[in-house]
Amino acid sequence: MYNTITISKLSLCLVLFALIAGILPVKVVAQQEIKGVQLNDESRRKFDYYFYEALNAKALGEYDEALDLFQHCYALDSTNASVLVEMGTFYNVLQEKNNALTFFQKAVYYDKNNYYYNMMLAGLSKELDLKQDVVDIYEALLKQHPDKQDLNFELANAYADNGELQKAIDALNRLEQGVGISEIITLNKYRLYALMNKKEKAFDEIQQIINKNPANPRYLVLMGDLYMEDNQNKKALHFYRLAEAIDPDFPALILSMVNYFEKTNNKPAARAELQKAITGSSMEVDTKLQLLTRYLGILQQDKQDLKQANSLFEALFEQYPNNTQLNMIYGNVLMLQDNKKGAIEQFEIYTRDNPDDPTGYEQIIRIALPDEDLEKIKEVTTEALKHLPAEPQFYYYLGAANYQQENYQEALTMFEEGLKNAAFTNPLVESDFHAQIGDLNYFLGNREEAFESYEKALKLNPQNLPVLNNYSYYLSLERQNLDKAEMMSGITIKAEPMNPTYLDTYGWVLFEQGSYTMAKIYIEKAIEYSKEEPSAEVFEHYGDVLYKTGEIGKAKEQWHKAKALGSDSATLEKKIETGGL
Repeated sequence: MYNTITISKLSLCLVLFALIAGILPVKVVAQQEIKGVQLNDESRRKFDYYFYEALNAKALGEYDEALDLFQHCYALDSTNASVLVEMGTFYNVLQEKNNALTFFQKAVYYDKNNYYYNMMLAGLSKELDLKQDVVDIYEALLKQHPDKQDLNFELANAYADNGELQKAIDALNRLEQGVGISEIITLNKYRLYALMNKKEKAFDEIQQIINKNPANPRYLVLMGDLYMEDNQNKKALHFYRLAEAIDPDFPALILSMVNYFEKTNNKPAARAELQKAITGSSMEVDTKLQLLTRYLGILQQDKQDLKQANSLFEALFEQYPNNTQLNMIYGNVLMLQDNKKGAIEQFEIYTRDNPDDPTGYEQIIRIALPDEDLEKIKEVTTEALKHLPAEPQFYYYLGAANYQQENYQEALTMFEEGLKNAAFTNPLVESDFHAQIGDLNYFLGNREEAFESYEKALKLNPQNLPVLNNYSYYLSLERQNLDKAEMMSGITIKAEPMNPTYLDTYGWVLFEQGSYTMAKIYIEKAIEYSKEEPSAEVFEHYGDVLYKTGEIGKAKEQWHKAKALGSDSATLEKKIETGGL
């Protein structure tokens, strides 16, 4: 039986064919020899109206409307190159690269001599890695526009990308004949000859630009650097010495000499070169700072005493007394020398001159934290917040310092102000603020507020282990939501199975649930993993668990251990006296 095509099916086939024909690549379109559309007067008026309205919408940033109007134009005349380019540009921005390519190809087909359309097509073709297409486009453009010398440069790059290295060099030679010897052309020819393993020709190219600029040390240093890359150290030194004869203080030369001495394993000479440059007066301060950083790096690599650098800082302070970047660097160096007092002095100078930069305050806090210098932390963070009220870290450190000093209400106020005023870019940090507020509220007897804060903390960071631990522990103390407490505490011991605090909490939750045997297992693990820092609270818990499992004598032993460790439990003394809970 024959399969007949109904009218509806035939119509559908024609529509599909039309759609496919509309996106054929330019080479297929060319084979079909499509002619431009001839519009009647009415259609021309519509086209012009839509086109200029589209341009206006595009200028106003109304891109959806502009694209819709260009599509109306395209429906009226699918051969108009201006419309095709606009459509291609839109699709390119929308990352629909293949659609964009098709429209650019069609635009070039209908307006072959348009320089800018061809350049747009070449750029997108390069992006899509259509290497031969890029070569073909630039070759055609160069024939059409032989006066545009820059096309030789683009064509050279296209040849190089396509693996045609000699053709790339030939294109650069043509460009050089037109515009003369230049650094960018020379360096590209050097690179190409090097890729072809024609080293002598590569170095001849650099020599050519040296001959043209004999008094410029830059090209001599460049030649030396290239010989260094090629492991021809003697030739490199020869060109460095030639550059030195012209300008011994040329910054690039100094860096290259340092590289040379390091590569030839002459570290003392490298340090001497840097010292000479840093203490000299001819360089810009930024260059000296770069050299100083390099010098410090060499000292650290050689495990030399960093105090050798202090005299260089003194010399630089004399030359640049108002450059506080020096204070920042010197402060960091003094920290490495374990000179905390000197480092703080440098950072304080930096913060006085740069009060809106958090770095100086942070460095002082970094020094004060290990020493638990809480008053210094409070002083620095208070000053920092005067200038940087949106920085959350300073609220946190100030709140934490008050927390450690048991100024709970002041600490709570500070964390709450941080939540109100700071700009949080990291939800984990914001979660920690809610966590601290929760802990403080619990200490202050505000249990409901504490639990609300813990919920907010976990919403921002469901894996906040300290919150999961504290929340579950306090729920167990209140004998509330013990199933929830067990679930949260279970997450912590899975994440950190050797953490004695988390193990004790989980054991205590099980205790409150009446699972005494399981509670004993986990609290024994907590004791095992806390031998170096035994906890009175854990021993008291262990005694309670043993009492419930019928081991009364052992229970008393654990309670006595808790007392010996300085427990402040209100119920411990009664347990010891009565021998029971």
